[in-house]
Amino acid sequence: MTVSVEPTDPTTVESALRPHAEHAFAAELAALAAQDDRPRPARWKLSPWAVATYLLGGTLPDGTVITPKYVGPRRIVEVAVTTLATDRALLLLGVPGTAKTWVSEHLAAAVSGDSTLLVQGTAGTPEEAIRYGWNYAQLLAHGPSRDALVPSPVMRAMAEGMTARVEELTRIPADVQDTLITILSEKTLPIPELGQEVQAVRGFNLIATANDRDRGVNELSSALRRRFNTVVLPLPDSPDAEVDIVARRVDQLGRSLDLPAVPDGIEEIRRVVTVFRELRDGVTADGRTRIKSPSGTLSTAEAISVVTGGLALAAHFGDGVLRAGDVAAGILGAVVRDPAADRVVWQEYLETVVRERDGWKDFYRACREVSA
Repeated sequence: MTVSVEPTDPTTVESALRPHAEHAFAAELAALAAQDDRPRPARWKLSPWAVATYLLGGTLPDGTVITPKYVGPRRIVEVAVTTLATDRALLLLGVPGTAKTWVSEHLAAAVSGDSTLLVQGTAGTPEEAIRYGWNYAQLLAHGPSRDALVPSPVMRAMAEGMTARVEELTRIPADVQDTLITILSEKTLPIPELGQEVQAVRGFNLIATANDRDRGVNELSSALRRRFNTVVLPLPDSPDAEVDIVARRVDQLGRSLDLPAVPDGIEEIRRVVTVFRELRDGVTADGRTRIKSPSGTLSTAEAISVVTGGLALAAHFGDGVLRAGDVAAGILGAVVRDPAADRVVWQEYLETVVRERDGWKDFYRACREVSA
């Protein structure tokens, strides 16, 4: 089955609020492809080694610097890339905010040069989103035919030997999830209305993501889970690693939003990360004080959002320097999800930890002000 796709308009790419990975990092991908002399699986744009280098960062022989897209254990990325080079699908599992979607997008961009073959999982995702649908005008006028069939992203990936993505797999109803079983085991998608099928060509594979917190929502059947190789993405293992991740992403987002550069913001980023890690872990960084944890996840992704919001405040309504007052409201919104229980946890943390910490008086005052 051949599926034609209109090329992306370059002017649209340049003005996109959030360009796809293959466009945002096109220069890095091109540099890797030009110097990549290692064996490539069928229809892969890069070799597995080059895909891992694109994700983890490095310096190429010609001096080109590849920026890290994922900061974490190298072996996790190597296992994920190797899985895609086999006939096993890849399941990225972890708590919210561990960069599952980010890693999924960049893997697809590096392997297939296209990260847009995406099914977004929700409680209302229909079977057609994974299999195929119909153009009902064509269907009523001429009956079932290939012209009337509307291929899903998964069907397109099968036909073109590319990488499909399914986000939030466990949020999809169980009976819809199981439509993937035949696709992943037999590498074929039957079209009973036409008495035909679409067979996956070499290069096809699928990346799914799921949250640890979603266990029990729509648990994967054992038959479906066996079709995946599961890779667990952990939270950053150290404060410095998390600060580095937040700083990198905030810088990227700031440039994409045309926000003025804010100097000396690293200390506020470090304080946001410290607060999130302590509340998440239920203990202060020095290990001396046990504290209660709020109901939210307080993930790295939420820390990035808080700091980006603070960056905008400092640039547009402040003096250009990121200060405690710029991030305080964002932290309050991230921590206090349950107005009753979480507010008590937050107030207790402010009074027992933040208030007594050297050099945090401005942060304490700003947080008290927005919490009043």
